[in-house]
Amino acid sequence: MGRIVGKAQYRDALLGLGLLWTALALVLWPGESMSAMKDGLKLCGNVILPSLFPFFVLSSLVVELGMSRYLGRLLEPVMGPLFHLGGACAAPLALGFIGGYPVGARAALTLYESGGCSKTECERLIAFCNNSGPAFILGVVGAGVFADSRVGVLLCLVHGLASLCVGVLFRFYKAGEWKKAPSSAGPITACRFSEAFTGAVGGAVNSTLNICAFVITFTVILRLCFLSGLLPALAALLGRLLAPLGFTQVWAQRLLTGVLELSSGVWTLTGEGSLTGRAAMAAFLLGWAGVSVHCQVLSFLGRSGLNVGNYILGKLLHGVISAGLTAWLFRALGMEQTVSAYLADQVSGIAGVDFSTALTLSTVAAWVVFLTFFALAVAGSRRPRRRSGSLFH
Repeated sequence: MGRIVGKAQYRDALLGLGLLWTALALVLWPGESMSAMKDGLKLCGNVILPSLFPFFVLSSLVVELGMSRYLGRLLEPVMGPLFHLGGACAAPLALGFIGGYPVGARAALTLYESGGCSKTECERLIAFCNNSGPAFILGVVGAGVFADSRVGVLLCLVHGLASLCVGVLFRFYKAGEWKKAPSSAGPITACRFSEAFTGAVGGAVNSTLNICAFVITFTVILRLCFLSGLLPALAALLGRLLAPLGFTQVWAQRLLTGVLELSSGVWTLTGEGSLTGRAAMAAFLLGWAGVSVHCQVLSFLGRSGLNVGNYILGKLLHGVISAGLTAWLFRALGMEQTVSAYLADQVSGIAGVDFSTALTLSTVAAWVVFLTFFALAVAGSRRPRRRSGSLFH
């Protein structure tokens, strides 16, 4: 008991020091803190809000209208043998690949809360369904950071493949429970469209604002870590520890930045270093997603009773597998950088994307995906079944 109390005391002391340091940093650098907050607000207003909101609405509608269960009838032969998941779990997986962080995790939790999958299935699913969207990988990382569309395409393919590999590994998590209760065996129920739509919009507003709060918070924290010299000092220490692996202080600082916040981390990769090394680092950061994204996901999962350790372990495995596959592919293909990398301030132009353009593209993409899900759901509803409910009863 004494050890436990002692650990709690140390933890509280460290937390208190951290809060004291943050308060002191805000006093010492008020202008820089305000500037960082404005950058975070600009990123949220121009990118996060218009790109995530339509997909949050979509993910809720797909689950609440019963489409995921109808879709499960078609995909059960694939999801079961590969991942030990019911076919309905294919919807959060697909939404996670298309909508980006943290749409997949939110859709998986919605599916679990609606009874579309068991607790064990959801714990398997969250380990690999929360992925970066193709627009970020192809546009920001490929075209922006590396100035080469080939890099973006390869990173996108590796990101998806590594995610599926993690899913295959997690099929062994509580594998015995899969044989007892497949999720697709129960009856299919659905909400009325009016009820599902109003609930989806309200939930999407809350989820999006929650995410924006974390984005702004981590933008300010990261800026303060640079200004105070804390991040460079930690990078120097990490660089010495990882020196046998070829890490320098520059690479260590890139890694620490990306571990905390993904966008800031990939922007640092516009500097020096080999193409293979920078691409492998980008692949790891995309797979890991960053502590900022993890906080967004944990805000959904915190009170769900799910094992969040599976999520963290899954993202770590995703990053390691992605980095290994990327390094091997780049060496095997003999890729060389043909265009010089952009400067970091050029890449940061993502935050300046026009709001209406981002919202239009995201809404159109969401509608296309919705209609695809609807068509597949109709096809699945026509398969022989024992009990079913109406999609729009």
